[in-house]
Amino acid sequence: MAEIKELANETGSSQDRIRQIRIEKANSLRERGLNPYPYKYEKTIMAQDLQNKYADLPVGEETTDSYKVAGRVMAVRNSGMFIDLVDASGKIQVFSHKENLNEEDLKTLKTVDIGDIVGFEGTVRRTPRGELTIKSTSLEVLSKSLLPLPEKFHGLTDVETKYRQRYVDMITNEDVRKTFQKRSLIIQKIREFLINKGFMEVETPMLHPQAGGANAKPFITHHNTLDMDMYLRIAPELYLKRLMVGGVSEAIFEINRSFRNEGIDTRHNPEFTMIELYQAYVDYFDMMDLIEELVAYVAQEVLGTTKIKYGENEIDLTPPWDRKTMLGAVEEATGIDFNKIETYEEAVKAAQNLHIDTEECSNWGQVVEKVFEEKVEPNLIQPIHIYDYPREISPLAKVHRDNPRLTERFETRINGWEIDNAFSELTDPIDQRARFEAQMKAKAEGDDEAMPIDEDYICALEHGVPPMGGLGMGIDRLVMLLTDSPSIRDVIAFPTLKKLNK
Repeated sequence: MAEIKELANETGSSQDRIRQIRIEKANSLRERGLNPYPYKYEKTIMAQDLQNKYADLPVGEETTDSYKVAGRVMAVRNSGMFIDLVDASGKIQVFSHKENLNEEDLKTLKTVDIGDIVGFEGTVRRTPRGELTIKSTSLEVLSKSLLPLPEKFHGLTDVETKYRQRYVDMITNEDVRKTFQKRSLIIQKIREFLINKGFMEVETPMLHPQAGGANAKPFITHHNTLDMDMYLRIAPELYLKRLMVGGVSEAIFEINRSFRNEGIDTRHNPEFTMIELYQAYVDYFDMMDLIEELVAYVAQEVLGTTKIKYGENEIDLTPPWDRKTMLGAVEEATGIDFNKIETYEEAVKAAQNLHIDTEECSNWGQVVEKVFEEKVEPNLIQPIHIYDYPREISPLAKVHRDNPRLTERFETRINGWEIDNAFSELTDPIDQRARFEAQMKAKAEGDDEAMPIDEDYICALEHGVPPMGGLGMGIDRLVMLLTDSPSIRDVIAFPTLKKLNK
């Protein structure tokens, strides 16, 4: 109970007073010729490596093995005799006693507070209570914290503060640290999988002279020297396809940061991470096989299983995944076969009979998409590829080989979310120009997410590009799934937040 009492007393005090006391402690170290913020420390082992190495050390046994550990002090008991030290890998207990420390180190020990980063040198023992411990023979303050941490057993209780002060959230919440460690590993395994498949990693610009590559509102900035407006990347697609024209490789990918000037909710952040890839001489069915294999590989490597739990749902990522056409899924859910509905007006009437608002829809394809989103999408919990999207809503996908109203496009849904978007890529420059012109018409009629004509991209296509499949996947959503995180803010270290009023 000593630990709880100390923490409660500290956080219950005036923060300004606590800060002043800690500044005085830092100054007392300086007065003794000790730097409370030294330049380096020769740490020799991580906490978890110690735990692993001495997992079989019997209770009560001491060794002569000496190590230097360092980390943040997260608990102080018995006036510093026992300290819980936490580093990026885990926790190790430190035992500090006057029998093992000299007089100067004992003075230093009295300046140590919860939150300080401290280095200890000592031998390894296992206490009679079974706790692996460093029996310290010396210590050094490596960073004197001036502000107190939140009370350990509640941490940051305000959700907004958790996101604004992510560094404090990570210090006090091991699960948060683990989420971001898993995120790093997920990205590493995505890269590993694709490189092993023969893909080449590339980079494309983040500043674009015009927005393109997706239907989305861009962020606009201005380049002073060139005196021109530029757009933050909403997607890398058109530049990646230029690389395919150039033949830099027959399979390329980019893990990229993109920006969309749109709403914020549990699955959307204006700044997000995605992976986009292209492979020559394949179509959208090959992309389905690829994404199934990739996601299953990442899950197995990171979690040790392809069967995951998200919220209350058990989700099986084991390939093969289910596949349904968009029109087929809509008909199954509503009884309406939109392929037999010829006109936009008839489609609107059918949707309204389902009590679906189509006010923002301007063509047959958008109506079909709206019905799908409301009547089908929320129920798609297990992985499924929804394919053959209407042509009007797929300006960069190749027209369907059997039905000119559709395109060879699919989106994968897991837990009711869109996880990826993929095509048999449009490689016909004449068709591409016609699609861009249709987008410009939609833009003139008020669709501010429609794409402008990219003349240089059409020029690139006119030099010839092989048939290819392409795919884009949101990494943040995949991390949410694999870490059972309820909000995209939980997997982005520093999410976009509303500015605080001063």
